[in-house]
Amino acid sequence: MDAVKIALSALFSLVFMFLLTKLMGHKQVAQMSVFDYVEGITLGSIAAELATELETPWRPALAMAVWGLAGWLISFLTTKSLKARRSINGKPEILMEHGVIHREALQRAKLDLSEFLAACRTAGYFDIGDVETAVLESNGTVNILPVEGKRPLTPQDIRIQPPQSFLPTPLIMDGEVLEGNLRSLGADLTWLRKQLDAQHIKNPQEVFLALCDHDMALTVYPMKA
Repeated sequence: MDAVKIALSALFSLVFMFLLTKLMGHKQVAQMSVFDYVEGITLGSIAAELATELETPWRPALAMAVWGLAGWLISFLTTKSLKARRSINGKPEILMEHGVIHREALQRAKLDLSEFLAACRTAGYFDIGDVETAVLESNGTVNILPVEGKRPLTPQDIRIQPPQSFLPTPLIMDGEVLEGNLRSLGADLTWLRKQLDAQHIKNPQEVFLALCDHDMALTVYPMKA
């Protein structure tokens, strides 16, 4: 009987955790602030307790709700107030500028020279002389502006104007036709079937993925390559 209760409690914990995650929004690990990271660990710990708490499950559930609400409130404040955003998430720190490494900034960021050089190498700059400005963002990543002669060449530098690229639109995924996307392109099922027939495909269920580009050209990836 206890095994059934634990299974149901674990399922409830999973659903509750999912709803809280949806409420707080989606962030990649690299985009998390320190508070986001601590909150994620804490909620995971409380969810694990909730999954096995049989006597008073409302206690960890209430704690999860409070943490989730607090996280949502802080996220709301940081989107509405610059002062709150700087107080909670911090602000970018200039670690190097005009070829000068700011020792005090490294100390405030709790970075030593080895870590700073490693961050430069990770960004692709093995020679620190190629770095004009290095900025530590509030999420912990180091972004680098290279000196003018070391930055990648762009089409504008050689005065050419390449055509604008557009995202392809998926029309079939896992054998299922996405009719909403098809209508957004001004096409219909008859047009799609003609495109598939031209590629010797008789049924959309044979298609793993079909993408349509800006010129209405269809690229098909069959189920069986």
